[in-house]
Amino acid sequence: MTGRCAAVLPAGPPAAPPGVDGAEFRLAMLEDVYEVAAGLEFVTAALVVDPDGPPDAETITWPGTPIVREPAPAAAFAALHALGASEAALIVPDAPDLPPLLLGKLFRALGSAPAAACQAAGENGLVALAARLPLPGWLAAALDEPGAGFDAPDALARLRAAAPRPGLIPQGPGWHRIRTPADLHFLDPGLEGWENTRALLEGSPLR
Repeated sequence: MTGRCAAVLPAGPPAAPPGVDGAEFRLAMLEDVYEVAAGLEFVTAALVVDPDGPPDAETITWPGTPIVREPAPAAAFAALHALGASEAALIVPDAPDLPPLLLGKLFRALGSAPAAACQAAGENGLVALAARLPLPGWLAAALDEPGAGFDAPDALARLRAAAPRPGLIPQGPGWHRIRTPADLHFLDPGLEGWENTRALLEGSPLR
């Protein structure tokens, strides 16, 4: 692997609506996010898996996809750097309709900053975090703090507070995450992509 990498983090608890299998729903969203990463130009797509996670997660990837078995964000970044990446973005697995353009903006921001973030709607955690590799020590330490991580509501504030000076983690446009059945209203049937999630939700009300 050389240059840029976009890696999808392990799938979390099911957010499936009634009548939809939770494990299938998690896998469908994971596959849609992976396809977003795999469709980026000049970027290698990778998958971060949790050793205790679903055994079928790797089945959604294309042959040759790097698999990282370090689910913690700082360790995942380090593993991607060890594979040859000089820049990487970690993406949550529950944003199936994430526009590729938003990830492109994060990578572009790395031209003038060591990291850049896409915040979840409602300031409820992160959707993606891009960084130059290896991570600066302050950023790696902040990601390893207890209670930190992409799901922490104040994730971006924590990372910025750890930075030695303001402006080191610019914020790109935000996006939504599908973490509960109520979040399904964010999904727009008219928006391209998220085909696997869309097929699984066929017949389920989104709004």
